[in-house]
Amino acid sequence: MPAEDAVELINFFPRTTMCELRFGYDVQASAISGEVETLMAYEGGATSRLFAIVSQVGTDNIYNVTSSGAVGAAVVTGLTNARWQHVNISTSGGAYLILCNGADDVRSFDGTTWATPSITGVTSANLIHVNVFKNRLWFIEVNTLRAWYLPTQSISGAAAALDLRAFCPHGGYLMAMGTWTIDAGYGVDDHAVFITSEGDCLVYRGTDPSSASTWALVGVWWLGSPVGRRCMIKYRGDLLIITQDGVLPLSGALQSSRVNPRVALTDKIQSTMAAAVELYGSTFGWQLLPFPQESMLILNVPVTVGTQEQYVMNMITGSWGRFQGWNANYWELYNDKIYYGTLNAVHQAWSSNDDGGSAINGKALQAFNYFKSRGILKRFTMMKPTLLTNGSPSVQGTINTDFDTADPASSLSTVAVDGATWDSGVWDTALWGIDLSLSSVWQGAFGVGYCGAPRLASQSTGLQLQWVATEIVLEPGGIL
Repeated sequence: MPAEDAVELINFFPRTTMCELRFGYDVQASAISGEVETLMAYEGGATSRLFAIVSQVGTDNIYNVTSSGAVGAAVVTGLTNARWQHVNISTSGGAYLILCNGADDVRSFDGTTWATPSITGVTSANLIHVNVFKNRLWFIEVNTLRAWYLPTQSISGAAAALDLRAFCPHGGYLMAMGTWTIDAGYGVDDHAVFITSEGDCLVYRGTDPSSASTWALVGVWWLGSPVGRRCMIKYRGDLLIITQDGVLPLSGALQSSRVNPRVALTDKIQSTMAAAVELYGSTFGWQLLPFPQESMLILNVPVTVGTQEQYVMNMITGSWGRFQGWNANYWELYNDKIYYGTLNAVHQAWSSNDDGGSAINGKALQAFNYFKSRGILKRFTMMKPTLLTNGSPSVQGTINTDFDTADPASSLSTVAVDGATWDSGVWDTALWGIDLSLSSVWQGAFGVGYCGAPRLASQSTGLQLQWVATEIVLEPGGIL
C-alpha cells in the first residue's frame, strides 16, 4: 500500500478550467496475499459484482471484492496465471461475465455460479483475448493469427476459425480485437478490428464470417506495434490503441497510417511517451481506461511490476498530467467508480482527500507562455492564484521561467472568503455560499526570463484544493 501519491499536472487543466488536487484512495479489499493483476466487473442488470484475480504462491485465485473489508475464501482456485481478459455479454440464457487468459479453460459467471463453458473446435485454454461483436463472442488464439467465433447469442458450442495469416504482411500474432463503430459511407455500423503484434491492423464489416456475402475485408493498415495485451479500448465512437507511436485513435490512425504522428492523443507528451515505451514496453500492466465521471482518460504505465504510474488526459482539453504512488496493476470501472488492484489490496481511487490517512502531495505547472512577446526578456514580480478549498492547505508557489521545472519553495498566503449561510444572508447583497471557500491573494513571485509559467505545490490531508485561475504581473525588458 503506497504511503502517499504525487500528482504531477503539466498543463492538465490550463487557464480557465479548474485544476483539482484531490486524488485520494480508500481501501476496498484487504488481506489479499499477492499481486492483484486483474479486476473484473460483472454487470447483470439488477446484480453486479467486482472480482479480483490474484497472483499467489503456487496458484492464482479469484476473489469477490464487491464488499469493502477483508476478502473471504477464493471463489475460483487453481489458476495458472492472473492475467485475464474479460467481457460482459447478455444472451437469452442470461447475463454472463466471460474471461480467458491463454493458459486455463475459458471461465464464465452468471451472477451466481462460476462455470467452464464447453467450447469445441479449439483448445479452450489457448484462447487469450475475448471480444463481443454482432452478438457473438470472439476469441484470439495465443501466438497465432487465428480468431475464433461462437454462434450468435452463445457462450459455448462449436467455435469456427477466421484465419488471417494471408492478410498480415508483417507476420507476428494477433494481440487484440475491438469493435469500432463508424459511418463508412453506408450508415453507422460496427466493424471488427484486429491488430497483430507487428502493427498490422485489419478491419472487417459484416455479420457472419462463414458467408462471403455477409462478411468482407475493408482494408489492412500498418500502425505502430501495440504495447501490451490490453492495448485496445473503445472510447466514445472510436477505438484507442496503445502503440509504439503513442495512443492512437483508430479513425485518425487509419487516415495517416504512420505518416502523421500528430494524430496521437499523446502528441503533447510524445517524447515522454516514447521514452516510456522504450524503457517499459515489455513490462506487464499497460492499459487504457476512460473515467467519464471526472472527464479523464487513464493510461497505466508499468515502470516495474509493483511500481506503476499513470499518464492522465483531460478529456475536455486534451492536456496531460502524471500520477505517481498508485501502484496499479489493473484498473476497472464498477458502478461508475474507479478501482485498481495492487499488491495485497484493491483500492477505490479518486474517493477521498487523503491516501489512506496520509497526506497527498500535489504539483502543478501550467504551460510556459511568452505573453505575446517572444524574444523579449521579462521580469515577473507578482502572481495571484485563485484557489478554492475547504480548509487551510499548505501551498507553495512561484513563477518558473524558461522551461525550468523546479519545485516552488515559497509558501503562499491563503485567505478564505466565505459565502453567505443559507436562510441568514441578505438576498442580492451577501455572497452566494459554496462548499469550498475562495482564496485570491497577490503574492510576490520573482523570476527573469523570456517565458514563464505559474507553478504550485501542495501538501494536505483531508482537504480539497482547486486551482481555478492565475493573474501575473510582469515588466517587459529588452531583447538582450
